[in-house]
Amino acid sequence: MTTRKDIFGARTRLQGTQDKVTYYQLDALTRHGVQGLDRLPFTIKIILENVLRQAGGDLVTGDEVLSLARWVPGASTQASKSDAEYPFLPARVLLQDFTGVPAVADLAAMRSAVARMHGDPQKVNPLVPADLVIDHSVQVDLFGSTLAFARNVEREYERNSERYALLRWGQQAFSNFRVVPPGTGIVHQVNLEYLASVVMTTEEDGETVAFPDTLVGTDSHTTMINGLGVLGWGVGGIEAEAVLLGQPLYLLTPEVIGVRLTGALPGGSTATDLVLTVTQMLRKRGVVAKFVEFCGPGLSQLPLADRATISNMSPEFGATATLFPIDAETLRYLRETGRSPELVDLVERYTKAQGLFRTDEMPEPQFDDLLELDLGTIEPSLAGPRRPQDRVAMRNLGQVFREAFADRFKDLRENSTTENALIRLGTEGGAANPDPVAQKEDQDKKLAQESGNGHSSRSGHNGHGDEVLVTMSGTQTPITNGSVAIAAITSCTNTSNPSVMVAAGLLAKHAVERGLSVKPTVKTSLAPGSRAVMDYLTNADLLPYLEALRFHLVGFGCTTCIAEGTPVLLANGTARRIEQMPGAGGAALLAPTADGRLGTATQAEMMIQGERECVSLVLQDGRTLVCTPDHELLCTDGRWVRADQLVLGQDRVVVGLEAPVDEPGDDEAGYALHVGNLTFTMDTSLERLRTLAFARLLGHLLSDGSISLSGQG
Repeated sequence: MTTRKDIFGARTRLQGTQDKVTYYQLDALTRHGVQGLDRLPFTIKIILENVLRQAGGDLVTGDEVLSLARWVPGASTQASKSDAEYPFLPARVLLQDFTGVPAVADLAAMRSAVARMHGDPQKVNPLVPADLVIDHSVQVDLFGSTLAFARNVEREYERNSERYALLRWGQQAFSNFRVVPPGTGIVHQVNLEYLASVVMTTEEDGETVAFPDTLVGTDSHTTMINGLGVLGWGVGGIEAEAVLLGQPLYLLTPEVIGVRLTGALPGGSTATDLVLTVTQMLRKRGVVAKFVEFCGPGLSQLPLADRATISNMSPEFGATATLFPIDAETLRYLRETGRSPELVDLVERYTKAQGLFRTDEMPEPQFDDLLELDLGTIEPSLAGPRRPQDRVAMRNLGQVFREAFADRFKDLRENSTTENALIRLGTEGGAANPDPVAQKEDQDKKLAQESGNGHSSRSGHNGHGDEVLVTMSGTQTPITNGSVAIAAITSCTNTSNPSVMVAAGLLAKHAVERGLSVKPTVKTSLAPGSRAVMDYLTNADLLPYLEALRFHLVGFGCTTCIAEGTPVLLANGTARRIEQMPGAGGAALLAPTADGRLGTATQAEMMIQGERECVSLVLQDGRTLVCTPDHELLCTDGRWVRADQLVLGQDRVVVGLEAPVDEPGDDEAGYALHVGNLTFTMDTSLERLRTLAFARLLGHLLSDGSISLSGQG
């Protein structure tokens, strides 16, 4: 129970609720000279309610409430207000298993410290509700089989038994702490479908107080919940732990950029096309560290799943959060996802009474800047060619691809005769598939045994690069520059959006009906963000067609999107993840060489990074590393120097190599270094210190696209 002074007389009874519910009414501030509350952005209203509710306690003063209530466009840039800070106390914290485990460990350490001081360790608990969703640890060991999901979950538990034991203990030991087990869904979709309540309640002075659901999360895509009208964003682990312990976040005067939507999406365009267009538009405007809010009549034409897809991409266009106000579509989604009638009624009554419910008839808020977008102009698009936030119109794909990779695929351009094009088309698939429904368990077991295994032999150029023939499942398939290595239906942005997932199923259906197939060298996977996806794909009779193309369920989690891809191709018993291979600053296609080692071929995809100048560094033990000239390197005398500043001597450098290096055996070099495959000699007595020193070197040699980002070596 909390006691604080209602210094503005804002607390009032919420009319029409079955229970006696009160709330802190924003309109009460008009009695203190505040005007224009109805034209405030919804983002500002939510933050204002938060500071109003905390006023009279130890965190917020009355002057801070009035200062924020008098927000006007441009307030964040006014000299008199630019340094104003507002204590914002989120209602809850959202964690995932990689960033959340340290928080649980820290809480456990606090309990141990209290016990050593002869206190009661049971008093150490999160002061705000915290949910931890396990979704980042699943890896795609098995694919192309109906057995894949069960096997991958089994391996997940084997790999993470100690971590999961800690999380299970934490759920039992701490109050205000819940754990969502593996195999449930991606954290942001679980938050959207189940955890978020939109309006929360607490007991205060013997009464029930309603207030907006707000949160921070330890994942950058926490912003997906903004599509439900819930304000929240990603923060670092220390900030999240501070909120768990009851400390506020301090916000500067918010700058809010509005996006006014009109019209409706045309046929053939999806939420993915829309979000790429919005991202391109907002990056051009510049919204880093700003809040984005959508308005306009086009909102009524936008399903909540599409709103969540846009909000999810906030990190890609740099915004702190991207809010869609609560409206009739929000209420519909709450009902369809099984929220109780009592909760939906509370959400509707509270938001309408508080001025947080949007309708087409109400005046639009005032923003620091307003952009406009006609949904009718959205066209089919792709991400790339180098970054996920970049957009390429489908109609320009061929031209953009040729321009982006002109040098890299020079041999393709010089030999692009009709005959060679037809030959290559014939090797890319086309054999008719069996009836997708008639799949037997023994066939799945055979696929499970063969998944990822292959033998290889080198062939000629055949007019399109250094080609390797790989035998998989009794079929010889060529791999060359530009071959597809991974085809994964994953990511929290898309894989729970019914429109794009059903579209994927329909595409698979048409492909199978026309006799198309997927080359056996392509690692295929389906990792939805929610179990609900599998339900509607099954009910629509689309799942068998996806499985006919080997897009079987591999898990409910991030998987390939966070580099949890595991082996792509096995040759003579040697397995490597694609993330471990050197390439153009990121992943590269794997190709077994004639002597059985794994070499590299240039990867062509609409996500690849550009070619860069490299230097070759020769270490004392004779090993050669490849890095960029501006990388800092740890020398044997403990100094850090740039790679291109090394002098000839014990450490030698040769400048001017092209990147990536495509020689056989170079899979050990460049950005793909990992502990255990390189002996790095330093004058330290303890092996552990040597390992730590080498880890520091790795941190400067590796880019974020060259290693598995979530704890895998």
